Amino acid sequence: MRTVGLGITGTGWVTTFQDLGRRDSERRGVPTGGAADQHSAAVANVLVGNARGATLIENVGGELALVPDRDVLAAVTGAPARVTVDGVPAQSWSPVVVPAGREIRIRCDLARGTRVYLAVNGALAAETFLGSAAPDARMGFGQTLAPGARVLLETGFLGFRHAVFAPPLFRFPVPALRCAEGPWEIDVVASGGSRAIPGIREVVEASSYVVTPRSDHVGLRLDGPVLHPDTDAEIVSHGVPVGALQIPHADELIVLGRYRSLTAGYPVIGVASRGSLPLLGQAGPGRELRFRWVDRETSLRAHAEREGAVRALERAVAGAFCALGLGEPLSGHR
Repeated sequence: MRTVGLGITGTGWVTTFQDLGRRDSERRGVPTGGAADQHSAAVANVLVGNARGATLIENVGGELALVPDRDVLAAVTGAPARVTVDGVPAQSWSPVVVPAGREIRIRCDLARGTRVYLAVNGALAAETFLGSAAPDARMGFGQTLAPGARVLLETGFLGFRHAVFAPPLFRFPVPALRCAEGPWEIDVVASGGSRAIPGIREVVEASSYVVTPRSDHVGLRLDGPVLHPDTDAEIVSHGVPVGALQIPHADELIVLGRYRSLTAGYPVIGVASRGSLPLLGQAGPGRELRFRWVDRETSLRAHAEREGAVRALERAVAGAFCALGLGEPLSGHR
């Protein structure tokens, strides 16, 4: 193992350390947090041989750029982005060697997503809170990276030569996230709260909703038609899952994210399927969303298919890296 320094030369609107969130923290009243697009974050780590939940860098908007002082193996996933290494175009959703002293630069296509994830083989030196590097500003744990910062990395990757204009290093079966240019369709499983608002399912399915600038890491606020309960009776506070669609007193629809409050007193009419959560994590202001009601079995089946694809990628990466003689240092991070 060796220590590598990563010099941050550019950041987006918000650039932080990130991972897949905290485990067993919600019983303490602390949201799990973690990457808004869990799928892209996990795949980025898998592509460089790390465990899915390893610490990586999440960048929202703008350009992320860094320079390593030794060769590193990196991968960029998330929203469609322009990736260059020393000014030469490089692939996203694929392992990329970044030579010592060369800059990797990533510009997100904001018309098709808001977040990119940069994983580097090894362990990034980041502070943790309740066992996770995921930021939580409300708990005073910011984790923000700024230009001029130097991030340390412990890695077993020793580098290998690869001509810039040679064929790609690897051709893996990567389940890349599809961020279409038009409206994004989100699958939703109805909850008991939908029965308290007659006609709400029909209204939601027939309508388009637009993400507003009032959205944040707690949830997406959507402009679009809604209905309210016929009664003014108070709703007893109840637990709310990630992806819950709730209707507050205002005429808007809210989709709760990974930093939501753990209880609420608004009607919850449904929950976004786990397969749709990555797209919701990429939705920024101006994004048009449409909702489709599905049953629980359909939701679970779609999630199982995606999970199977990630497992297949893990096997392919492990096989390729072992064939290159990289299996031992990489496997230490699983």
